Amino acid sequence: MKKLLTALALGVATVIAPSVFAETPKPTVVLVHGAFADSSSWNGVIRILKKDGYPVLAVANPLRGVASDGAYVANALASIKGPVVLVGHSYGGSVITEAARDHSNVKALVYVSAFAPAEGETAAGLSAKFPGSTLGQAIAPPVKLSTGGNDLYILQDKFHHQFAADVPEAEAALMAATQRPITDAALNEASGNPAWTSIPSWFVYGDKDLNIPPKAIAFMAERAHARKTEVVVGASHVVMVSHPDVTARLIKSAANGD
Repeated sequence: MKKLLTALALGVATVIAPSVFAETPKPTVVLVHGAFADSSSWNGVIRILKKDGYPVLAVANPLRGVASDGAYVANALASIKGPVVLVGHSYGGSVITEAARDHSNVKALVYVSAFAPAEGETAAGLSAKFPGSTLGQAIAPPVKLSTGGNDLYILQDKFHHQFAADVPEAEAALMAATQRPITDAALNEASGNPAWTSIPSWFVYGDKDLNIPPKAIAFMAERAHARKTEVVVGASHVVMVSHPDVTARLIKSAANGD
């Protein structure tokens, strides 16, 4: 009888033990697109993250202004329970730098060919800090807004070369037609206190980026004391479209704190 009770006890322990060591839920990955793009620019990355079990939310960035766009994304962050990896592309980097401030659930920031401004800096100013950006030559005549200010687009016949040179031409043509405009005011709005001073960051960018000079991104990554910086040889400004595997891998590194 004693042996039987011992065996039963061991059997119960065997059943209970796995629940004690259950896997910790993965953080939610929140993706924020930049100017001249939309949330579909993350599709390749989303497929990989979803396959690997990560909850994902791609926020529709308004592209109206750093403070207002940051507040919009912050609202989304407040609705998420559990830890968040916050990812921004291009101007979206300025937005996540603003949005993550005072949100304790944001555990990592990932900058994908993105701005990581310090307080008082602007996207336009950072682009001009180092040579290499040809964006100004590719911008269409501004669209005047009835509320004041201007919307900016990239000329469709220059979009492939300027924005997405390493993406197939047919895909780049679709991206050009569906691009979302940004206000000129947003590119010239000063950033607030940056979240990267208190939240660890990761960076990935292409060495053939014609929108944000690669030297500018390298400067921002070093200044932010990035945990990891990956430079993709030959990649354009939309490294998440042309190299979703590399981008997703870095996001997963951030999720794991690697």
